Amino acid sequence: MGRLMRRTDQVLPPHELEARLAEGKPLRIKLGLDPTAPAVTLGWAVVLRKLRDFQEHGHTAVLIVGDFTARVGDPSLKSETRTRLSAAQVDEFAQQVLTQFEKVLLPEPLEVRYNSEWLGALDMSDVLELTSTGTVAQLLERGDFAKRFEAQTPISVMEFLYPFLQGYDSVAVEADVELGGSDQLWNLMMGRVVQERYGQRPQVAMTLPLLLGTDGSQKMSQSLGNYIGVTESASEMYGKTMSIPDDTMANWFPLVTELPEFEIDEILAGLANGTVHPRDAKRTLARRITATYHGEEAALAAEEEFDRVFRQGVLPDEIPMVALPTDDPINLASLLRDAGVVASAGEARRLITQGAVSADGQVVENEWVPRVDLEGIVLKIGKRRFLRLGGE
Repeated sequence: MGRLMRRTDQVLPPHELEARLAEGKPLRIKLGLDPTAPAVTLGWAVVLRKLRDFQEHGHTAVLIVGDFTARVGDPSLKSETRTRLSAAQVDEFAQQVLTQFEKVLLPEPLEVRYNSEWLGALDMSDVLELTSTGTVAQLLERGDFAKRFEAQTPISVMEFLYPFLQGYDSVAVEADVELGGSDQLWNLMMGRVVQERYGQRPQVAMTLPLLLGTDGSQKMSQSLGNYIGVTESASEMYGKTMSIPDDTMANWFPLVTELPEFEIDEILAGLANGTVHPRDAKRTLARRITATYHGEEAALAAEEEFDRVFRQGVLPDEIPMVALPTDDPINLASLLRDAGVVASAGEARRLITQGAVSADGQVVENEWVPRVDLEGIVLKIGKRRFLRLGGE
């Protein structure tokens, strides 16, 4: 139980997981992730790594790609109705994130399922039966819905459906345990209600703390740009970690590293009493994160490059070369997106607006740049990303 309980926030009902493990049969551990963005972040990896813990104990990981529910939009922690994604957008994101799950999960025992398989087959009588498992009063007990109702902010009926759909996922895969972030507890408990209505043994709900973003103030999110992706380069992963606020380390160390708990306690205690310098603790954190996804050798190389670039002020040894498009002027946001250094053109625009993009040391102030001004120059994007721009 020790490793399975590490990093957990709540496990409900109390002692139910221990009772099921004592039965000696492999459990079906469900994790649903809606593909609403192209990267698997360290925030997603917190729950993915817990799913792997169960795999290593012989239990079956059931990873549900929410290609149907992503079109509805999870209302958890949302203060307004989310913008709906098209089926094509969701499918594109799903294909991108599936290969990234391999960075965290074991290939066996693993089931990967798309919830359109069963949710897309429901007819109106099925939907009416499903929604009869709960009441409007129950839904309005949920914190985010209650706040929006009180503030007279619109709540669509479609959003009310989301927790029922997620609960039906548990029925479809016969989940014994469902994992989620701490913001998912209400949905996970609704899954128990739905399973019971359909004659199944209710699942155990296990939540994990939310990982703060690189800004140290909000949940890690691709829409906010405060994230690290598990497939980012070793140098980018190391450098982004070094940029987080000092007080964010207390949240990150237990959630993103496999250091023994006593070592983490010693580091955090040292930070609190001043015997450990924040820079040294952050270097340890950056090495451990980078080694997890790229190996020890790559982590050490990333640290050496970080020291050269940011302590000695020299350019990295290797800068990716990108050919310029034939357009004139060139849309820099699209160029950065197509080069893969940002997740979207929107993220690139935010960086340009913030003055975080420079060309040969000169801040770029406009998204559209004459082609001649970009030929042969080195772009710096944020603090750690570089591109060398060539001709056609």
